[in-house]
Amino acid sequence: MQHSIRVGVRVEGVVQGVGFRPYVHGLAHRFGLSGRVGNDTAGVFMEIEGAEQAVSEFLATLPAQAPPLAVIEQVRTHLLAPTGEPGFHIVSSHAAGRRDTLISADTATCADCLREMADPADRRFEYPFTNCTNCGPRFTIVRDVPYDRLFTTMAPFEMCQACSREYHDPADRRFHAQPVCCPACGPRLRLIDANGAELPGEPIAAAAELLRAGVVLAVKGLGGFHVAALAADAVATAELRARKHREDKPFAVMVADLDAARQLCEIDPVGEQVLSGRRRPVVLLTKRPDAPVAPAVAPGNRNLGLMLPYTPLHHLLLRDTAAPIVLTSGNISDEPIAYQDDDARQRLTGIADAYLTHNRAIHMRTDDSVVRVFRGAELPVRRSRGYAPEPLTLAQPVPCPILGCGAELKSTFCLARGRHAFISHHIGDLENYETLRSFTEGVEHFRRLFDITPEIVAHDLHPEYLSTKYAVDLADVELVGVQHHHAHIASCLADNREVGPVLGVAFDGTGYGSDGTLWGGEFLLTDLTRFQRMAHLVPVPLPGGTAAIRQPWRMAASYLGSDAPQDLIQRNAKHWDAVLAMASRGVNSPMTSSAGRLFDAVAAILGIRDSINYEGQAAVELEQRADLTELGSYSASITEGAPLQVHGVDLVQAVVADLRAGVTPEAIATRFHHGLADTIVRVCLMLRDITGIDVAALSGGVFQNVLLLERTVAALENVGFRVLTHSRVPPNDAGISLGQVAVAAATAQSGCRTR
Repeated sequence: MQHSIRVGVRVEGVVQGVGFRPYVHGLAHRFGLSGRVGNDTAGVFMEIEGAEQAVSEFLATLPAQAPPLAVIEQVRTHLLAPTGEPGFHIVSSHAAGRRDTLISADTATCADCLREMADPADRRFEYPFTNCTNCGPRFTIVRDVPYDRLFTTMAPFEMCQACSREYHDPADRRFHAQPVCCPACGPRLRLIDANGAELPGEPIAAAAELLRAGVVLAVKGLGGFHVAALAADAVATAELRARKHREDKPFAVMVADLDAARQLCEIDPVGEQVLSGRRRPVVLLTKRPDAPVAPAVAPGNRNLGLMLPYTPLHHLLLRDTAAPIVLTSGNISDEPIAYQDDDARQRLTGIADAYLTHNRAIHMRTDDSVVRVFRGAELPVRRSRGYAPEPLTLAQPVPCPILGCGAELKSTFCLARGRHAFISHHIGDLENYETLRSFTEGVEHFRRLFDITPEIVAHDLHPEYLSTKYAVDLADVELVGVQHHHAHIASCLADNREVGPVLGVAFDGTGYGSDGTLWGGEFLLTDLTRFQRMAHLVPVPLPGGTAAIRQPWRMAASYLGSDAPQDLIQRNAKHWDAVLAMASRGVNSPMTSSAGRLFDAVAAILGIRDSINYEGQAAVELEQRADLTELGSYSASITEGAPLQVHGVDLVQAVVADLRAGVTPEAIATRFHHGLADTIVRVCLMLRDITGIDVAALSGGVFQNVLLLERTVAALENVGFRVLTHSRVPPNDAGISLGQVAVAAATAQSGCRTR
């Protein structure tokens, strides 16, 4: 007879709300073991007793066959005295102690649940809140930990007998699935008009009929309200754009399945995988010329943002609508997404004609994630639903609990403890009270969920950012100011689990430089502790300050003066001379080395965009206009010194020369992209000769531009560089909070007060 042993096991990672306890229960029965398993604030604990060989096989199998949503980071074991207690049990959760457990992100409806919804004989036939341990709401409904129904917004829904049987049956797929429900006991849909009056008919079928009739519909999803219209309806999509005061920024489109997606966009296997994966982000893909979408969906853009349904409600709505729909954030431009029913009806008044809503509360608003595909991997643009709050693992543990407050645009925050960095969902642009409130509420929620009280708070150097002011107002913390572009490169290092040193290329719109000027076209010799500005674009005036960001023609005037093309001057004749005078005299014209503003100047010269309606629009549309068959390139001179000076004006003048020579704007746009990429490589080669560093890190919002990124990475690799780019966090300002944490951790002077 084999010797019997009892082993205590601690499993850490994303192991709550993913079917881990029922998995352990089934595994224990498979190996004939007794004991118990439960949740606590640190993860999953268990005690396993039985024959020594069976226990060993259990421990070997435990991580190898874990549920699909589980992320096991560590398994620790210790011997216990055998008790002889028979049976294996799931025990009550423990809520005491420091909270080290990880919360799963919201996850798209699984195939098993979809099969049940399609079966007329199943009790969840066409039920729009069907879920199980492998799918459904998680982060958006969690109020506290441990992740049990009591601490979610499902608490008000008492399980019926049938759901309770499933919940307590170890052999059932819904064993201890916290959001389990059915038509008899779970949330219910309502379709109401703009005044709150109930509309007749089955809600989803009636909502689909409204969409087909040209109505603008608000839809309550996982993390907030969206506003929907039929994507092929020119009148409805134009009306939606006008009502949202969103003049040009593309709308996302939801399609029923991959076949429908292929009718709208060119999709490679990687794109298909990202589209149909459990996270279900919006994926920016090349639009087919014959795509049946209205012009107002993505004006002036060769790409289209596609997503597949990620809740049962969306699956049913797309089935009944039988056509792609626009599904855009339920907000007025620049405000956070609406997520509470009363607030949504108030804020979406005048936008939505009707509301498809339900009575399951959303605890934490979470907007859709957005990604591009680059070299067979995701290039995040916005990391939110489906990703947050799952942590990033850092190359080195942080010495103290740290909060990174991020920047102003595309705001996120980051809380870190140990080797975990918890980056928030997308907050928005910190430019109004509503967004600031969302930011502060989010920080408090993350602090509570992950039991992190920051001792170090990192912030941007810009004194007027609301995130900086928030940091400065905090009591009993050590403040660490992190230069904006250092944070960008540090974010790329953290994304790649590296510490440097690297030659960092940080190209973005503007960031507060350590000399008090506006940077944005930077080459830094950097690691996580320090940086040296080795090269940059030659600064030019920003005439009118923020007005020049909203009106790219001002940057063309700044670069060219009276040598600008006559049609550009004539289009802006009313203010041209005044802007030139402003720039030449330095009146309200701070100097900037911004690469983003260089793109603005070129876009204005080519007649693409004299003024913008959303951040980065001119650069986005310049990339879209590029002729991808063009091979030409421009050249920029580089003045040696410390730092090197890169003459962006040479690229601008080459653009003007080609335009006057009759070269098409499409070819010029490509030559500009190639010229900037080639210039980056030339500078990096010069800096490699000086420093001996052969690793380059590319970060900043400009490197969301895949045309520029591909040319730059390929050319750098061709001359022997190892190149780091982003794949887990966006290169834009949404990654700044992670970079701030990485720098603060590396430079921390004080020891931890708490552990």
